[in-house]
Amino acid sequence: MAVEVVTFGCRLNIVESETMQRHAEEAGLNDLIIVNTCAVTAEAARQARQSIRRIAREKPEARIVVTGCAAQVEPQTFAAMPEVAQVIGNHEKMKAESWQAFSGFDVGASEKVLVNDIMAVKETAVHLIDGLRGHTRSFVQVQNGCDHRCTFCIIPYGRGNSRSVPMGAVVEQVRTLIENGSREIVLTGVDITSYGADLPGAPKLGSLIKSLLRHVPDIERLRISSIDSVEADDDLLDVIANDHRLMPHLHLSLQAGDDMILKRMKRRHSRDDAIRFCEDVRKLRPDMVFGADIIAGFPTETEEMFARSLDIVAECGLTHLHVFPFSPRPGTPAARMPQVPREVVKERAKCLREKGEEALLKHLDGEIGARRRVLTERGNVGRTEGFTLVRFSAPVEAGEIHDITVAGHDGRDLVAA
Repeated sequence: MAVEVVTFGCRLNIVESETMQRHAEEAGLNDLIIVNTCAVTAEAARQARQSIRRIAREKPEARIVVTGCAAQVEPQTFAAMPEVAQVIGNHEKMKAESWQAFSGFDVGASEKVLVNDIMAVKETAVHLIDGLRGHTRSFVQVQNGCDHRCTFCIIPYGRGNSRSVPMGAVVEQVRTLIENGSREIVLTGVDITSYGADLPGAPKLGSLIKSLLRHVPDIERLRISSIDSVEADDDLLDVIANDHRLMPHLHLSLQAGDDMILKRMKRRHSRDDAIRFCEDVRKLRPDMVFGADIIAGFPTETEEMFARSLDIVAECGLTHLHVFPFSPRPGTPAARMPQVPREVVKERAKCLREKGEEALLKHLDGEIGARRRVLTERGNVGRTEGFTLVRFSAPVEAGEIHDITVAGHDGRDLVAA
């Protein structure tokens, strides 16, 4: 066994896992397992600890390094685990020298924790990779960190303040990936609609996307990860309307459908803002498919408030729903607010998931008979331009784009004719 990486959480972690694996391999490390954690919920951190214990049982010869957001915000928790050889912070994990120094590491050494102040980090460099092993789409980090302080969120303390990758470096990275055969590029970050505020001239995300599509004309499919709709700029809306290389799928950082809860979350949009954004974008791009994050059972949420979160699924026309039962994170303002009973939180999350399943079913029904271009993945699956999963009747070669007619669906995925 050489170097393995176990990744939890967001697409940004996927990019960073690839970079870490390459740094560790170039340092000549062996029998090493890197656990790249997520801190978005207490459950995510618990799952990481559970995974570490399982890995230690199954591969006792391996050295386990823990990094990622959960390791950044609670390093001593992981350092106290006897299974863990070292804990590395989110900034340190991206440096080749961190992995070169690890080659002579002794499990009992006092330097078990290598985690520094993430808030002191002022820049984010592009992580030059030529592709992602096992993926037919390539993820490109354009931004890291977040300047906002939503009352439920621990992520700024794991990622630091917002900082952007210079536009030229992003263009070069994307050009390299396209030249190496990537059929689809996904731009990722923690808060990508804040892109550029820290760069000279303060270019916005829409300007970056226009630059990419202009300077790398061979891009076939471009996606953007979760966005904050109130930060969508005019150039971004122009690209949505006029360049169909940008895929018709947006995932919204929505979080709730009730204005009072949104205020208590310290979000910057209202319920009407979200609904209006979806309506406006659909006028520009009628085939746009929306996904969204919604939290169930936020502190002080009443049944009436929750009902408005249920209703917004239909009012925004959401299709792909990510439901999070509220999880209090120590150190956040929401953890000190009056909590909704856990059984109520779980029941509301269940109701939201059921609402999401209804919305997905409606979308799948509407796709029957449609012609779609599908980018294939491993096995017998692929994704449409709107990010809906399609199953083929036989295995397909990964990384191909197929024109298909949708024959039906199985309640979760489309079925190709």
